[in-house]
Amino acid sequence: MSEWLVLTLAMAAACGVVLAIVVINHRRIPEDDDPNETPDVIEYMTMMIGVIYAIVLGLAIAGVWEGRSAAQEVVRQEAQAMHEISERVEVYPAAVRTRIRADVDAYVSYVVNQEFDHMAEQGSTTEEGDALLGKVRRSVTDYEPANDFEGQAYQPLVDQVMVADDARGARGQSAGETMPGVVWFGLIIGALVSVGLIFTLQIRRTGRELLLAGLYSALIAFLLFLIWDFDAPFGRGLAATAAPFTDLFPQVTG
Repeated sequence: MSEWLVLTLAMAAACGVVLAIVVINHRRIPEDDDPNETPDVIEYMTMMIGVIYAIVLGLAIAGVWEGRSAAQEVVRQEAQAMHEISERVEVYPAAVRTRIRADVDAYVSYVVNQEFDHMAEQGSTTEEGDALLGKVRRSVTDYEPANDFEGQAYQPLVDQVMVADDARGARGQSAGETMPGVVWFGLIIGALVSVGLIFTLQIRRTGRELLLAGLYSALIAFLLFLIWDFDAPFGRGLAATAAPFTDLFPQVTG
């Protein structure tokens, strides 16, 4: 069963139960009942809906911010791993060292200059980036150490390739949008309900009340925009950047 169908049925069932109870109770009210003696629940309901929606907004903002921070962290781990590979091959012969560093530089240059733009547009990494990282892996693993000193550096280099590969995979998984459609549905419907409840109160056309109503609506719109902007860690204004690569490889990235 589709999650949208389950959601629709659950919402319809909840509304139906509440409305049925209200109708049944209304029929049991005596004719001499004075409604002025019962408390008005409009303000209470408005306050509770506002509080609940504020909690949902806070959780959504925390979730997308955490996703963006995690995306930036995996970029740092990947850049650091490639930097370690480039530095630790110092113990290898000059020809091997030059070949490995050239492969690392080619991978870093491609990631910074092309792949980040592709991730922003398509929400995924590229096959060419995978091939360049595979070339770095082969350059590291295919070399047979000539002595114990080189042998001691071999396994740490292989481990750093694994770290870079794992970080690249995590970067690819973080490239797309992270908020499910059902969550956006709840956020938008909640915003409409929260703003719409303003009209259930006795709002007047005084400057102060109109200003507060406008600011309240603008605040909700800003928070929804913030969630949307953070939702794609590599694709929008406050996106994760390639700064770790440019900081560690200035000779490659310019």
